[in-house]
Amino acid sequence: MYEDYNNYENQNHYQSGGTGDSTANQPDNTSGPSGMYGHGPTDENPQYRYASYQVNRSYVPEEPVKTPKKKGGFVKKAAVCVSLGLLFGIFAGTGFYGVNLIADKVNGVTGSTNQNQNTESQKPVTTTTASQNSVMSYSGSGVENAVMAKASVLDASDVAENVMPSVVSITNMYTQTIQSFWGQRGEYQNESSGSGIIVGENDSELLIATNNHVVSDSDSLSVQFIDGSVAEAQLKGAQSDVDLAVIAVDLNDLSEETKSQIKVAVLGDSGQLKVGEPAIAIGNSLGYGQSVTSGVISALNREVTVDNVTNELIQTDAAINPGNSGGALLNINGEVIGINAVKYSSAEVEGMGYAIPISTAQPIIDELMNRETKKKVAEADGSYLGISGIDVTAEVSNAYGMPIGIYVAQVVEGSAAANAGIARGCIITSFDGQSVRAMSELQDLMQYYAAGTTVDVTIQQGSADGYVEKNISVTLGRKTS
Repeated sequence: MYEDYNNYENQNHYQSGGTGDSTANQPDNTSGPSGMYGHGPTDENPQYRYASYQVNRSYVPEEPVKTPKKKGGFVKKAAVCVSLGLLFGIFAGTGFYGVNLIADKVNGVTGSTNQNQNTESQKPVTTTTASQNSVMSYSGSGVENAVMAKASVLDASDVAENVMPSVVSITNMYTQTIQSFWGQRGEYQNESSGSGIIVGENDSELLIATNNHVVSDSDSLSVQFIDGSVAEAQLKGAQSDVDLAVIAVDLNDLSEETKSQIKVAVLGDSGQLKVGEPAIAIGNSLGYGQSVTSGVISALNREVTVDNVTNELIQTDAAINPGNSGGALLNINGEVIGINAVKYSSAEVEGMGYAIPISTAQPIIDELMNRETKKKVAEADGSYLGISGIDVTAEVSNAYGMPIGIYVAQVVEGSAAANAGIARGCIITSFDGQSVRAMSELQDLMQYYAAGTTVDVTIQQGSADGYVEKNISVTLGRKTS
């Protein structure tokens, strides 16, 4: 079924188990008109414009017309003003006193009531969050609450101070393959930066949640903590279709001083969010270190498509800049309500950043945290599947009625794939329990599996009734140069 799909216009073939004809994904890639990942440096040159229309006029103001003063006019006018002022004071005082008497009777307040009792209810009161951290909430009128909420947004110092120890900077060292105009290929070491959130620890590891695109295609990962110390990190698990990943830092690599200064973040409930409430973003903007921006929740359940993947995200006008990816979006209580992921990149648009809702992310993060920590195998032990594949994107899936994944365009005779029964025309959707949507993702995963390892591969096979899912056990072959 769809045997000619490998000839689909503008599609590239990739070889599994090696770089093949593919170019490694740059962690700092753009996503076209839909948006841009908020991590790493970017080559985009932003255009700055005024938000208001400027009217320019060139003129010389006319001299005011002077009228002659009448003699004695000032004394008469002064006397009239004094008289009117006295009358207004008498009437106004009487009126205000009457209004106060009526209001006191309506509210049941006697004339002996202390003024301190009237103002006592407007003082800030202290509440506690799930983390038992004290924050300010306000009683009083709706206007007062709005003013206080705005003040809280503008002054996020308390929230930032409390949450900063839970946010880290991530550096991704990766190899970029570049092809020259003449067809020559060269590999270059590059780096990108992003952010992460400390979400837990086990007996031996500190666990950090971030975006998949922050850590994908990495040769090595390092994490910087609030005290400036840096430690190596390993991939715990990732799920590309929701752009989430968890990395782990060995607790033995952290000093006691660092351990005393960091802490696990408190996760909130994004299902309770309301449009207009305060939002605070913390992340490693432009790789300069942690920075704080504030704003409001602009919209909920926004469908945002990046790299042919659509997810429902939180929209905020708190600035999400390159490097913020994987960082925390917080409520006024200092609870994580989202993981910053995407910004809208356009000269005509500002204040449109997006975050993965924490209530959506948390179950996935919990599952990733419990996976075995992966370490890349030595080059000599590298594995090989033995296929050429084509990415089935969302657009291609809709056009051809095919599952999203990797279309197998060719199977090498005698390879691990051929021996396991994977045939041309199949679509690979999962590798060792992890969804794969592109050959680059499969290649990245296979760096953690040595030759001889047996894994489960999920494929979709075409039939007269459509595609049928099938799980195949594959013993990986040895990668050859």
